[in-house]
Amino acid sequence: MTGAVPADWAGSVHPRADGDDRPRIACLVPSLTELLFALGLGRDIVARTGFCIHPGDAVKAVAKVGGTKDVDLVRLRALAPTHLIVNVDENRRDVVDAAREFVPHVIVTHPLVPMDNVRLFALLGAIFGREHEATGLAAQFTEALAVLDASAAQRPREHVLYLIWRKPWMTVARDTYIAAALGRAGWDTLPAQAARRYPELVDDDAAWRIADRILVSSEPYAFRERDAQQLSRQWGKPAHRINGEWTSWYGVRAIGGLRSLARFREAISG
Repeated sequence: MTGAVPADWAGSVHPRADGDDRPRIACLVPSLTELLFALGLGRDIVARTGFCIHPGDAVKAVAKVGGTKDVDLVRLRALAPTHLIVNVDENRRDVVDAAREFVPHVIVTHPLVPMDNVRLFALLGAIFGREHEATGLAAQFTEALAVLDASAAQRPREHVLYLIWRKPWMTVARDTYIAAALGRAGWDTLPAQAARRYPELVDDDAAWRIADRILVSSEPYAFRERDAQQLSRQWGKPAHRINGEWTSWYGVRAIGGLRSLARFREAISG
């Protein structure tokens, strides 16, 4: 028994891909390419970005069509996808609009809080006939989120400065998925208010002084441990390198990511 297909984040309701012809799926979102494999749709994926690196060897068999921003539309068209999965933050609007000219179904995603993963599982599971697999992933995710919540409840909340780039320094606003994931771990990101979702910081910004600790992410800028050590010395407070996949990758990777985030905070907080 299958229910209604939920709308995507653009409000579009897509028909089920359950006809005689198999879907040909292109995905421009690294974490969602991995999710498609987890749903058992690996053989239906015909295109991905060069940043779609999971799961391991399996994804290498899928044709690459550039990056998340600089998509090779000519190559994408040649692969004749029936479905294209995109994300508001990760993909450019003009690229997506151009792809609509030759892709029948463009599925828009924009998760902003960890619980949006349940909606992601349900959306893709319903469209591609993988409701059973989606339900199983949702149950695993709910368990992982409960572990993180329980861990966070045992420690006082802290203000953190989470850095994603340098030259210029860049961080995340509180209306981002990353900030929401950190919030579930008991960390309130700085600045508390920002005009942009990924604001730049100057050296005399108050966030440096207010933060209880600094976190430098492994992506998109590949911060190293020595970067964290340098910032710790400069500002006289704890600074740590964190695996960016724990906070920014949604989909199936969020299940292990939230559990790892709980262990990480326990380890550095004592």
